[in-house]
Amino acid sequence: MLDFRALWNKALTFDEFVAASAEEHRGLWQDVYRLARIPERVEMALAPGEKRHLLVLAEDWCGDASNTIPVLARWAKGVDGLSLRILRRDEHPEVMDEYLTNGSRSIPIVIALDEEFNELGSWGPRPRELQAWVMANKTTMDQAERYKEVRRWYARDRGRTTIREVLEAMGVKEEV
Repeated sequence: MLDFRALWNKALTFDEFVAASAEEHRGLWQDVYRLARIPERVEMALAPGEKRHLLVLAEDWCGDASNTIPVLARWAKGVDGLSLRILRRDEHPEVMDEYLTNGSRSIPIVIALDEEFNELGSWGPRPRELQAWVMANKTTMDQAERYKEVRRWYARDRGRTTIREVLEAMGVKEEV
């Protein structure tokens, strides 16, 4: 059983993660965060006084993480009671091994926690629609072309699907 409170206390804030861990792609993490716009109706997804935590497994090199986690960090910054922290995947294999995707250590993984650090659900490594597309095209497209299409998908979606699916993991049904 994972001690989410202890993991939370070890985890980095978004700013700490970008400063300390995002060496290769720091500009991408910062730009996605800067450009993120959160729909008004999800800014009030929590009831007054309600608290939720998003504990994330990520690494700088992951394109899916750099396209989704900055949006979630921007969202958390704007919502009273919502907070986000990041654990580096490679430093926490015991956590990663609890959230494998088809047997692989795919990231990012977002673990939704209540106020007492009990797990509500999890999300990752990509929005469901995009994950289905990637899996369907894994053997029919070369990696560079596939990643180009993945980046286009993220640019068109602007984080809406990620936020909607993380809300579902939190137990909140909200149209984004």
